[in-house]
Amino acid sequence: MADQSFLQAEQLWDKWTKEQDEDTAERLIKKYMYLVDFHVHRISVHLPGNVNKDDIKSLGLMGLYDALIKFDPDRNLKFDTYAAFRIRGVIIDGLRKEDWLPRSIRDRAKKLEQASQLLQQKYQRQPSSAELAEEVGISVDEVEEAVKDTLFANMLSMEEKPKDSLNEDKEGIGHVIPDNPDYSPESNLLRQERYMELEQRILQLNEKEQLVISLFYKEELTLTEIGEVLGLTTSRISQIHRKAIFKLKESLSAII
Repeated sequence: MADQSFLQAEQLWDKWTKEQDEDTAERLIKKYMYLVDFHVHRISVHLPGNVNKDDIKSLGLMGLYDALIKFDPDRNLKFDTYAAFRIRGVIIDGLRKEDWLPRSIRDRAKKLEQASQLLQQKYQRQPSSAELAEEVGISVDEVEEAVKDTLFANMLSMEEKPKDSLNEDKEGIGHVIPDNPDYSPESNLLRQERYMELEQRILQLNEKEQLVISLFYKEELTLTEIGEVLGLTTSRISQIHRKAIFKLKESLSAII
C-alpha cells in the first residue's frame, strides 16, 4: 500500500512537471493540505480571537499553491520542506499587512508595559501577572492574553524581510533563511548566552508548563494533542501555554 501511494505521488509530480494542469494541481494541494492545517493551527494559537481562522487558512493555501508553482523538482530539496516555509511565510506576511492586532489590545499592551515598569521600580523585580492585573484593573487571564498577543506581534515585526530591490524576485529557502557564515565570535557568544538564559528560565517554570512548552515547540504537537497526552482539555492546555509564555516574557525582558 505504501509503495502504491509513493508511485501515485511520483506520477502526480511527473504529470504536474510536464503539464501543470488544474486537476493535478488540485490533487497535489489535497495531498499536502496537512501542511497548511499544521501551520494554521500553530500560528492561530498566538492570535487574538478577532482573527478569523478561515482567513489564515486562505493565506496558507496561497502559500501552498505558490510553492507548487515555484518548486523545482531537480533541486536537492523535499517539497514538504520548501512548502512549509512558503506557507508560513505567506501567512506571516498576510498578518503583518492586515495589522490584525486591534487598537484596544495595543492600548492595553501599552498600559501593561507602563504598569510593569512602575512595579519593577517599586518591587525591584519583574511583577507577576496577578500584580499587573491588580495595578491595571483587569483579570489575570486578560493580562496573560494581552502579553501573548503583543509577543506574537513583536515576532511579526522582527521577521519582516529587509527591502532589497535587487533581490525582490528571489524565492526559496536559501533566500528566506540567509546563510551568514561570518558571525563574529562576540555575536555567537551572545546568542549562546541567550539560549542558555532561556533554558534556565524554562527550568524555572513548573513541571506542567515545562512539559507544554517542550511538547509544543520541540515535539511540535498541537494543543489538542498535548491535551490528550496530559489528560486535559485543549482550553486548559492553552491557559498553561499562555501563562508559561507570560512568565518567560516577563523574566527575559530585563536581559534582552
